[in-house]
Amino acid sequence: MCKAVIPAAGLGTRFLPSTKAIPKEMLPVVDKPAIQYVVEEAERAGLHDILMVTGRNKTALEDHFDRHWELEQALERKGDEVRLRRVRKSANLGNVHFIRQGEPLGLGHAVLSARTHVGDSPFAVLLGDDLIDERDSLLERMIQTQQRYGGSVIALLEVPDEHIHLYGCAAVSEIPDAPDGIVRVTSLVEKPAIGDAPSNLAIIGRYVLSPQIFDVLEHTEPGRGGEIQLTDALLEMAEDPERPGGGVTGVVFSGRRYDTGDRLDYLKAMVRLAVRHRDFGGDFRAWLTDWIDTDEGRGRRPGVEASGGDHLGH
Repeated sequence: MCKAVIPAAGLGTRFLPSTKAIPKEMLPVVDKPAIQYVVEEAERAGLHDILMVTGRNKTALEDHFDRHWELEQALERKGDEVRLRRVRKSANLGNVHFIRQGEPLGLGHAVLSARTHVGDSPFAVLLGDDLIDERDSLLERMIQTQQRYGGSVIALLEVPDEHIHLYGCAAVSEIPDAPDGIVRVTSLVEKPAIGDAPSNLAIIGRYVLSPQIFDVLEHTEPGRGGEIQLTDALLEMAEDPERPGGGVTGVVFSGRRYDTGDRLDYLKAMVRLAVRHRDFGGDFRAWLTDWIDTDEGRGRRPGVEASGGDHLGH
């Protein structure tokens, strides 16, 4: 396995107006755009052939993973080797290709548009809203699981019952003699109503798929939200494990995940990664610890008791 697909055609409406002219994948997480973390993860797992499925107004993605000769020459003239290495790194991350989805018909359609590039081998799909800490080898474990059990593999995460309606959800069973955290997926449902979920195992944005998923996606009807849902195609594969490429295995992830899918979680991800930054993490952590105890950190104006109506933000 050597190919990865990164769907990146979404409009990023939850981050408007920031994403009016900037792709949401290019929003910075500390000092790198979110999409670079995802490409670096694919590289660490040995997936050097990467296809991004984009849409209109996403040319900044192509520019970021291309060489910027004028900038590099300016940094060379200044002797700024540190920043020069950072700029060149994004252009040296694997072999990144781009294709346009055309119509925004859902994640399943985005994956289907990668068919010609992927060919007949298993491949990985990485969603840019989920960043996996570089210390956790989730994707590597998923690739190993697919090689052992065949079919497709999805990443699962235990979430509070009251949050499961925000995710795709999996019903699972044990696999005899399987390593801890490896389960058989028996059913899938996209964003179940609270109380109707078969488990608290949410599907997060990492998949290793058998190429037969393309045949299923070709006849998958639009589902929730009028879009072609990858979850619906995986359900068909899970319910018929004897078909070629059929069966779905789950890897239950208990490591560090940074959710950049909405504004609040994006800010949490920013702080969690900033306190670990090798250049300024210690200083930022010390400042944050001190700031939390100030009136501003507690949400109060100096000399004014906290109250529900004293907030300046919206």
